[in-house]
Amino acid sequence: MDHLKGVGRGLERRGLKPAYAGGLLLALAIFLFAAATNTLAGWLYVMSGIMLALLALATRLPRRNLQGVTVERLPIDPVSAGEPLAVEVLITNHHRQPRDLFLVVDAMAPALAAPQRIALRHLNPGQTYPWRYRVPTPRRGIYAWSALTLRSAAPLGLFWYRRDLALPTTAVVYPQILPLKNCPILDTLGDQSGQQWHYHPVVKPATEGVTRSLRPYRWGDPTRLIHWRTSARYGELRVRELEKVTASQEVVIALNTRANWLEESFEQAVVAAASLYHYALEKGFAAALWLPQGECLQDRPGVLMALAGVQIDSSGSPPPTWPEVPTVWLTPAPMAATTLAAGSRQLVWASPATRAGDSTQEDGSAGIIRWVQPDQSLQAQLQTQVDKTSPVTVSG
Repeated sequence: MDHLKGVGRGLERRGLKPAYAGGLLLALAIFLFAAATNTLAGWLYVMSGIMLALLALATRLPRRNLQGVTVERLPIDPVSAGEPLAVEVLITNHHRQPRDLFLVVDAMAPALAAPQRIALRHLNPGQTYPWRYRVPTPRRGIYAWSALTLRSAAPLGLFWYRRDLALPTTAVVYPQILPLKNCPILDTLGDQSGQQWHYHPVVKPATEGVTRSLRPYRWGDPTRLIHWRTSARYGELRVRELEKVTASQEVVIALNTRANWLEESFEQAVVAAASLYHYALEKGFAAALWLPQGECLQDRPGVLMALAGVQIDSSGSPPPTWPEVPTVWLTPAPMAATTLAAGSRQLVWASPATRAGDSTQEDGSAGIIRWVQPDQSLQAQLQTQVDKTSPVTVSG
């Protein structure tokens, strides 16, 4: 089947793939020619010749109909899972003649959506048609595709011609971010061992503090910020820009990708990592994402991009280094407390059979563990108060 489709696309690129009407006319022309050779009737030769000439002309006209038509694909803004992906394609006619009746097909990534199509009835010389459409995004990921096709059988509609354009693009779908009102597992991180978050200085613009630079006065600036000595030197008013140094708490969200995950549980863990990171930023923490590949990302675009493309690595090989600060460890199996930094927390996704087993010793040595039930609301479980007096008992 794929071979036949490939042959059909090859004929279409040469303008030799007949449409339904073209196939009927070609069969009729062959039938009349065969009848003419048997009966030696001249009028049959004339009719078959006219039909074949019309078919030959029909193989050239669609190619001319697409001359001068160009397509430009605009960059696609990233979205979160569940939000529609906005795609925009600009179709322009640079020819001096109008272009009629052609089809534009955007192949799309197979894992994202089916090919999108639009039929344009008329495009004037110099006219640009903005083709906008939205694609649902039920799942996170990084989707790349390049194929965009122009197809036409106009004006006779007997043969199809296609022109394939290479317009590579990438659509990034971030994981869903849950709107957490509170998150005790982050708010109490480090409390159990008495070790608190590390502090790092953060410099922010402010209306008070130390002078960062001088700039020209703008209407509305407070007069108390005018630096009179510099203003007298330059002959114009100069205003001080101030900055304030504050302390920011550090938190590391670690996702254990090198484990035997269930697909549904892993997707929940990615959503949890994105939500915890977003919550930490809203609270003013210096948040970072750590992956077993050795990556430690702090900038928001880099973190969301990494979470959009992260996949399960079932190799089971241990990571080269572990975070040395209190960490929220997202994993399908609990880990010994001696492996993680003191005061860390663990979010564990496990099957009911695993939770029903006798793992009290492992649970007791792994610090505070929050078991995540995949069939319950993840947002509600992240907002549930953590019991800091003793670890959660591993039981059915």
